[in-house]
Amino acid sequence: MNLTNEFRQKVRLALIEARQNYGGSDSDFSKSKGIKPSIYSRLKNGEMERILSDTTWISLGRELQVNVFEDNWRVARTAVYSEIEDNLNFCAALSKSMVLVDDCGIGKTFCTKHIIKKMKNTFYIDCSQAKSKQQFIRLLSKTLGIDNQGRYSDVKANLKYYITTLEKPLIILDEAGDLEYNAFLELKELWNGTDGACGWYMIGADGLRVKIQKGISNKKVGFAEIFSRFSDEYVKLVPNGKLDRTIFYSQLISDVANANLEDRTKTKMLVNQCIKKETTLRYLETLIKIGI
Repeated sequence: MNLTNEFRQKVRLALIEARQNYGGSDSDFSKSKGIKPSIYSRLKNGEMERILSDTTWISLGRELQVNVFEDNWRVARTAVYSEIEDNLNFCAALSKSMVLVDDCGIGKTFCTKHIIKKMKNTFYIDCSQAKSKQQFIRLLSKTLGIDNQGRYSDVKANLKYYITTLEKPLIILDEAGDLEYNAFLELKELWNGTDGACGWYMIGADGLRVKIQKGISNKKVGFAEIFSRFSDEYVKLVPNGKLDRTIFYSQLISDVANANLEDRTKTKMLVNQCIKKETTLRYLETLIKIGI
């Protein structure tokens, strides 16, 4: 493996930037990133040579979303971006909980990751990477910077307590529909153990809505209680009516295209192409990047 100094420097700077939004100590922050506090201290002081393995550099780069090559895709302040920003600020400020369930490909995850870069004590979990309750609780513990090894019950107890020691924490559960039943059920315990001290924001597509509704309809333990704790309603941005959906998507695609096109005379053509194929922003990104 031959990692460049440029890549290491990007990771180092991303690590220092991430530290600014972490409310705990340097030691806790280091644990959340899987490195020793002494190593973080040396990184902070500019050292990079022979203090981390290539695998650790890569793991940190992946976790901190460091791009090896420059990605010039620009963020557009769309209706989706503004709504999610309002939701996240509300949940963080008042320690409330909400569920966003909407179409795939409208930028939910992209916008969320961009918004929380500037939010203190905000933690993002991709639940598709930790579906079982063991994986979920241990990943959440690691993300917050506490020890995730040892007995499961101890890890979970420490997690609940630690959350209450942070100033206005917000935990985002993306792809929450991927959680297995036992993992999903843990949300109730976590919420109860941090009631009034932590905001929660669940994100998913139709699968999450179906999972919750099916659980409630079948009177499966936990679903009604969890939904109640997450405000008893779904946040949805895309209208249901055909005409309203077309108007919404046209504006969304147009906003993103205008932010990323050098020649804005192409915007209308790209919007029409995406609407005709009933595609998402991912398709638009492909079209723009291949130069259509």
